[in-house]
Amino acid sequence: MKIQYSRWGKPVAALAILAVLAGCGLPRSGPTKREIFAGSVQREGDAFIVSVNSRVTRATAVYTSLGFSRSFVNAGVLGSDTIQPGDTLGLTIYENVDDGLLVPQGAPSAVLEEVQVDGNGFIFVPYAGRVRAAGNTPEAIRRIITDRLDSQTPEPQVLVRRLQGDGTTVSVTGGVGAQGVYAIERPTRTLTAMLARAGGIAIPNETAQVTVVRHGRQEKVWFQDLYENPHFDIALRGGDKILVEQDQRSFSALGATGTQQLVPFDRQTISAIEAIALVGGLSTNLADPTGVFVFRNEAEVIAEQVLARDDLQGAQRMVYVLDLTAPNGMFEARDFAIRDGDTVYVTEAPYTQWQKTLSAITGTAATASNIDSLGGN
Repeated sequence: MKIQYSRWGKPVAALAILAVLAGCGLPRSGPTKREIFAGSVQREGDAFIVSVNSRVTRATAVYTSLGFSRSFVNAGVLGSDTIQPGDTLGLTIYENVDDGLLVPQGAPSAVLEEVQVDGNGFIFVPYAGRVRAAGNTPEAIRRIITDRLDSQTPEPQVLVRRLQGDGTTVSVTGGVGAQGVYAIERPTRTLTAMLARAGGIAIPNETAQVTVVRHGRQEKVWFQDLYENPHFDIALRGGDKILVEQDQRSFSALGATGTQQLVPFDRQTISAIEAIALVGGLSTNLADPTGVFVFRNEAEVIAEQVLARDDLQGAQRMVYVLDLTAPNGMFEARDFAIRDGDTVYVTEAPYTQWQKTLSAITGTAATASNIDSLGGN
């Protein structure tokens, strides 16, 4: 039996296709510009949508600032011979008598090896008692011991040597050429010198951060700032822990861009235009240059400056809009700072959805026509 099709079949099928497309939507990379604006507090959402201009750019120009406190910066360089708690000393004592206090009979001297400086900075020497060692040089300690023994044995001679100990060492870990524990010596008394001793930085200099932990206090500086701001090249102290690590900040890029991914910061500061460039720029076939959005949870104080208000409570959801086609649009995008955790989203151009609709209609209509042809045979 031959199946007969009505002459209204194709128009009805096209209308049905349109209805289906309208009901279920077409594939796309994210919300449209209209849908984003619908999420503003002025409508049905909970986000403030703000067009970027020079005032907004200035208010939001908040960068990650690192540096050492005054107590770290003002700490003087240790003398190369300054004894610290935890150091180990070697003492040799000569006495000008055959039967001395410390020197055995017939021996030229008494040797006290590995005399450790205790946590309070003292050492104990027989017949001389507790001697303050921390903060003194070996020469000063020699004079103190000699003076105390002089009243008990004629013309004592004392030699003080500084041996290997843990009182003047630092640990260097993370992104350096050779991690390890290093002694603070004359050539390595400052941070940059110690980093060089550890083989230098093994990660990109632009995003390397150096953390110093001292007496439970942790402070951090950009590696590049050690050379651009020499006062950050602090003097080291025994027991310091130095950690070199990569900057952990990142932003997300979504929508009609070259790639959609989580992008780590590759420099200290990144502008909106640089963020777009890092993901391959705008997609020439899809992107709407008037719809570049930056989604961010903004701190209360900054949000109030941006919105010229003083009644906000807590962090606010902000959506910043960049129009690259505006007279100053490229300049504003160049000056607008991207921050850690931001989402950069580029909407699709309106005609893109129209093309997708036409493509879906014509493709489905062609399929229906093929079915009709098969039915007519």
